[in-house]
Amino acid sequence: MTRTPAEPHSVPAELRPYLQEVVRHAQAVCGRHLVSVVAVGSVALGDYRHGRSDTDVTVVVDAPLPGPTLSDLAAALTHPALPCPATGLELVVYDEEFAARPSGEAGYLMDLNTGPLLPSRVSFDPAESPAFWYVIDRSVAHRSGLPLYGRPPREVIAEPGRADLLTALRASVREHSAAEGHLADNRVLNGCRSVNFCRTGRWQAKRRAAQAVAQSDERFRPLIAAALRSYERPRTDATALPGTDVQTFLTWVAGRVDAACEAGRPVGE
Repeated sequence: MTRTPAEPHSVPAELRPYLQEVVRHAQAVCGRHLVSVVAVGSVALGDYRHGRSDTDVTVVVDAPLPGPTLSDLAAALTHPALPCPATGLELVVYDEEFAARPSGEAGYLMDLNTGPLLPSRVSFDPAESPAFWYVIDRSVAHRSGLPLYGRPPREVIAEPGRADLLTALRASVREHSAAEGHLADNRVLNGCRSVNFCRTGRWQAKRRAAQAVAQSDERFRPLIAAALRSYERPRTDATALPGTDVQTFLTWVAGRVDAACEAGRPVGE
């Protein structure tokens, strides 16, 4: 089996020791069943901001696992047993067979959220979670995932189908429109990322996507600029944004995503 650890300079310095420990614990707990450990999210897209960003990790295993393996892994990685230097760790474990095929389902074996600024949660039932988060993350993992251990992401994590991706984006916009549990700046920047994907068919870091949308859609420039300024601040010091403006923007985003869904391809492709 090919082992392809990430180049040290590819991982933000603030996260290197921590992610090495995540891999070490995954190896110790999963043993021969561990296939790959992949950084996704802001680390993979080159836009990790210390004090603001989570660290997102996808783990692929060769199932079936011995009975207590997943619970043991959650216990080993839960903050503060393993102190998380980011605002939180979002770690998802998939069965190799599931990860290897395109899917619009959540499909995980375990979903762990932990960290100093992230509400603790562990789930072993994918029916408990909206599927869209996982569909988007698997697409990012397939295209841009940063290998921390094991086989390369493109070999083990399939790209979801376009229809499933657009459906996931539509659900993501609905989630951010509801506003519950999401910072206003993140709602705006995730909206920009969705629009940019619909236009280009590519995932970009939130800030780069926001700059692209601000350049092309002048009426939203003040709101996007305010969201970007807030995003530069620590998560605990984020600034408020005008609620009506945010909702108007997300309604527009929903229209762009709906247009892409109806066309069956990214807008502008």
